[in-house]
Amino acid sequence: MKQIQFEYKSKDLLLHDVRRVKQWCQQNISSAVSFEIYSELLDKSAINAICTAIRTEMPQAVYSGCTTNGNIMFGELSMNNVCIVCTVFEYADTRVEVMQRSITAENAAQVGAEAVEFVNNNSWVKSVEMLITIRGLSTTEISRELSKMRKNVKLFGGGAFASDIDEQQAYVFSSDGECSNNSIVFRFIGGDNIHIQTWQISGWKTLGMQHTVTKADGRVLYELDGQPAFDVYYKYLNIENDRNFFRNSLEFPLIYKNGDSTILRAPTGSTPEGALIMTADIPRGTKVRMGYGDPETILRTVHTGGDEIAKFQPQMIHIYSCAARRYFWGDMANTETKPFQSVAQTSGFYTSGEFLRRDTELIQHNVTLVVGAFREGDVILGMENDVDMQGFHISKQVSLISRLANFIDISTAELEEANRKLEKMAITDGLTGLLNRMKIQDDIIEHIEKEKDNTALIMIDIDDFKLVNDTYGHDEGDDVLRALAGVMNDKIAQMGINAKAGRWGGEEFMICIIGDDAVKAKDLAESIRIGFNEISFKDAGRQTISAGVTLQKQGDTAESMCIRADDALYLGKRNGKNKVVVL
Repeated sequence: MKQIQFEYKSKDLLLHDVRRVKQWCQQNISSAVSFEIYSELLDKSAINAICTAIRTEMPQAVYSGCTTNGNIMFGELSMNNVCIVCTVFEYADTRVEVMQRSITAENAAQVGAEAVEFVNNNSWVKSVEMLITIRGLSTTEISRELSKMRKNVKLFGGGAFASDIDEQQAYVFSSDGECSNNSIVFRFIGGDNIHIQTWQISGWKTLGMQHTVTKADGRVLYELDGQPAFDVYYKYLNIENDRNFFRNSLEFPLIYKNGDSTILRAPTGSTPEGALIMTADIPRGTKVRMGYGDPETILRTVHTGGDEIAKFQPQMIHIYSCAARRYFWGDMANTETKPFQSVAQTSGFYTSGEFLRRDTELIQHNVTLVVGAFREGDVILGMENDVDMQGFHISKQVSLISRLANFIDISTAELEEANRKLEKMAITDGLTGLLNRMKIQDDIIEHIEKEKDNTALIMIDIDDFKLVNDTYGHDEGDDVLRALAGVMNDKIAQMGINAKAGRWGGEEFMICIIGDDAVKAKDLAESIRIGFNEISFKDAGRQTISAGVTLQKQGDTAESMCIRADDALYLGKRNGKNKVVVL
């Protein structure tokens, strides 16, 4: 394949460049010609003029493009507002086609299904690049549908943007459609002799404490840890909830794990009530942390990824990089993109979101760099090359920031571990390791009165325990208590019962059985009674327990059930002990 990159300066110069491509194709072997057009200008008339010039001079060529937050040419941020990349494929069976569709929240799944059908019905397709306008749109549905594509097809791309990151408008366009602010373009590339690989480069690390998504609906993230989600940005970064929120928060995404994938999500806005507007769903219960770019990690990842790409021997590289990365590096924006030019012709743009398929799942990222590498023909032995990182070093100032971030991260981890220990101590009985009275009581109330689960209670008391303490001492008594706690845990685990066990006080214990397992309460109590009686203590010998069992009845409260379990327990005591009684 042959690639020509040029900047748009005027219509006449564009016509000259396109005619030069046309002449080259007439004089050489070529199969397909594809133009990619990247524009920082939200100027439909200028974009349409470029498309018309290409369509007029080379009607057989396909083209696609979008508005951007910056254009990458020869691996560097271009100083020109409009850049054009022309790729001429040389193998006879290489094919390129484009599909453009209008996209809304209502038809996203349908559009995705149409692209999947095209790929599945055309075995020649090996990769799909997508350009999409995502501001104001959740990409969850389209990503879920596109994930159904054939597993061996590479799928990646980026979200259209504008030079002003606060601008809501963005356009995509192609030879299959008009310049539109609510569209998606798919570029299908394939053939027997074309090879494509993809990579993801991040370098953003977690910073600060972990938060839990406690309320979310679609792409609206309402609460983290029960508080307005915006609060984490104000509390930890002093970012105000104003018109500059998107600009100020862009470099600090939320990071979470989805299986083996690490996902970065940057909010696109915030509501007056403190909800965050995302570009994709973050489900309730997800554990997230704030993210921070680490220059050393980024450059190491670029180096590692670049060497892998070099072994692939690509002839061209496409980069989809988040606008946040451009702002993070500032004047050093070329630091992470220029090295790829030492491997192959590199072009791309700065996006509002990056897409990459891992295994079968298409994931929309933020603050990420997605790389697609292309080659026609087989690898040439002996032609391996390493990525050139010479001259790409981080400044001492950036290095200091990285070290401070690392200090905060480690300090936070130590504090979280200390808090976990304190939380455990607050709900745990120090002697037996079971839940303490306060915690088991709260759990009983939670399941009976709040969650309204089907519940059973087992109240257990060691028979004649005072004699053990008075006769053999409190150390022996403590051993007896610990042993009973161990039997309770063992029997719950052996029977696979959904239950919580706690120390009620002194030699009394309580087990709360939840859900369908409630009917197994008597069997569990009998198993614990028999198992405990089989233990022979050093001084106290064999000991027994009595247990009261009760199942939830209509109109029960936590208090009424506890009283009934206690009545059952003492009925067993009065009838000879070492018994399980059900009321």
